[in-house]
Amino acid sequence: MYKLLIVEDDLGIAEAVRDQAKTWDIDSLIVKDFRNVLTDCIEYEPHIILLDIALPYFNGYHWCSEIRKISKVPIIFISSASDDMNIIMAMNMGADDFIAKPFDGNVLIAKIQALLRRTYDFAASVPVLAHRGVLLNTGDDTLLYNGTQIPLSKNEYRILLCLMENKGKIVSRQRLMERLWKSEQFVDENTLTVNVNRLRRKLNEAGLENFISTKFGVGYVIE
Repeated sequence: MYKLLIVEDDLGIAEAVRDQAKTWDIDSLIVKDFRNVLTDCIEYEPHIILLDIALPYFNGYHWCSEIRKISKVPIIFISSASDDMNIIMAMNMGADDFIAKPFDGNVLIAKIQALLRRTYDFAASVPVLAHRGVLLNTGDDTLLYNGTQIPLSKNEYRILLCLMENKGKIVSRQRLMERLWKSEQFVDENTLTVNVNRLRRKLNEAGLENFISTKFGVGYVIE
């Protein structure tokens, strides 16, 4: 079953689209937190996105740009602001189609189905790990938080990757050192501590205090 992410703050419109999509065996998720649209996108893994331009906090252009950093998933903009400039901006930001409000539900579903048929040989999306608004892109080893990229060294990235892959579980110091050793760079206990502390400082400076917890005598955990 295909999955549709609906990013529309008019609940009446969003629910109508969801109900109509369901009749065509398309599952839908309606975004509720418009500050964390990218997180919903990553966790839900939609096959297609319906994106309004006028949204709380950040507009649709912003979210289209953020989504395009990690995925080629087809995006259809919907908006009552259907002048040529908005349509051009939408396409330049990476949208695949644009439909003006008010729209006929059957026309919208036809556009959705056409895009689904056309685009399911597209390259796989870059795998991203998400937790508490932190986005760790394993395609290019980058860390994003609140739209800001946080630079990481290779060891800091590998430590964070291991912890985020096992979020909610304690990862032993020995396991972390083995993870780094497999990268052909030997680290001892003290080097691991230095790297973890440096990583924590970067996270703290970005507003992510206590993102990594220490379980004394055991290891570390992201809860």
